[in-house]
Amino acid sequence: MALTKEEKQVLFNNFGKHEGDNGSVEVQIAMLTKRIADLTQHLKINKKDESSRRGLLKMVGHRRRLLSYLRKHDYASYVALNEKLGLRVK
Repeated sequence: MALTKEEKQVLFNNFGKHEGDNGSVEVQIAMLTKRIADLTQHLKINKKDESSRRGLLKMVGHRRRLLSYLRKHDYASYVALNEKLGLRVK
């Protein structure tokens, strides 16, 4: 369920603003999106796994707050990230 080192490196390269960027809001949102997708697949198989469901809801809420922050501070980056990740916009 955790992201491997190679998966993280791909996300850093695709969404980072510069070389070695692994903590910007865009990278954090991309990592959360990948983990949410993986956990969603897990929950389709294991329907009664309530602790994972709770973790999923916490991750979705965290990603929502990060997206809200990005929308307020850098709208162009927010729009580009939504298109790149294929997220729905309210």
